[in-house]
Amino acid sequence: MNSTSDIDRKLLAITGGPAPETIDDVIHRMEEIDKLLHNDDGLKWFNRLYLFVTTEVRQHPSSEMWKDAPWLTRLDVLFARFYFAAITDAVGQSNGTPRSWQALFEVRHGKQIDRIQFALAGMNAHINHDLALALMQVDEEFHKKPDHSSPEHSDYERVNALLEDVLPRALEFLATGILGLVAESTGKIGQLLAIWNVRAARDLAWDFSDHLQQLPGFSRSFALSMQDKVTGALGRSLLRVI
Repeated sequence: MNSTSDIDRKLLAITGGPAPETIDDVIHRMEEIDKLLHNDDGLKWFNRLYLFVTTEVRQHPSSEMWKDAPWLTRLDVLFARFYFAAITDAVGQSNGTPRSWQALFEVRHGKQIDRIQFALAGMNAHINHDLALALMQVDEEFHKKPDHSSPEHSDYERVNALLEDVLPRALEFLATGILGLVAESTGKIGQLLAIWNVRAARDLAWDFSDHLQQLPGFSRSFALSMQDKVTGALGRSLLRVI
């Protein structure tokens, strides 16, 4: 069996490579991470959840569902890059690891924490901290500032609805559907989702991105620091034994 240090070296090799450019690139990288990590590694379960929902979004035909598919696809890719960067920073022991992500990595091998708790703590860090930054990047690349009546926001809300449908099913799979592991109580899913709501988190990320774009440099950095601190605290609450 590979030691933790060997696994982390391989993990860094996966996440530290060239930035993904397509959704297929993102999914392939997540699949590599999933194959590498052992079942006792909390990061595996957020990665598995993220892989599940990304694949679900990709399976919806853009011509039938999305009003601005290029914008949404680019957002998904830029968003995923923040996740891979967080792994690279945390595993490489960088001082720049966001507090929101530190919450998960500090207890990554905790034996008293359930898979669904790791999965939601990762989503908390990724959405509450990273999504606003990804939205700022995609708006800059596309030279757009979409408002709540825009096609881009309509697509964003469609993803919210899709995630609300997919997330409980994905968490139930993590809790009960893995051969050879003791099934967890799926009642805990409801408890955790009552603490952390994906639609509310994504709506706040959209509004926070708008807010950040109106702030000068120092004020923007301060707002991001405070948001990161709050997100880290929420992540730790999700990772407490219930």
